[in-house]
Amino acid sequence: MQNTNPYYAVIFTSKRTDGDNGYSIMAEQIEVLAKTQPGYLGMESAKENIGITVSYWENLDAIKSWKENTAHLFAQEKGKKDWYSWYKVRVCKIEREYEFGNMIQDDF
Repeated sequence: MQNTNPYYAVIFTSKRTDGDNGYSIMAEQIEVLAKTQPGYLGMESAKENIGITVSYWENLDAIKSWKENTAHLFAQEKGKKDWYSWYKVRVCKIEREYEFGNMIQDDF
């Protein structure tokens, strides 16, 4: 992702409960839906003992709209009830970026 203007990152760090309980299907659906949202720039994710998903957005209004999306709200509630024992959300402003190497990037 090469972006010369400041943009925003939403960092979602989580600890899952045991079992899938429909999580995988919903995660795929939510990722597809996020990509259609105005202001969406991309997403990166890593999962081991904890999960870290970072989504990138043009501005705070785009983040607010995504947070209020009906399907996303439903997934958030399911997450609290069935999928996560803990999570934290951070919203950060990205002032600049740089990278090294030849990485294959699907979303960027």
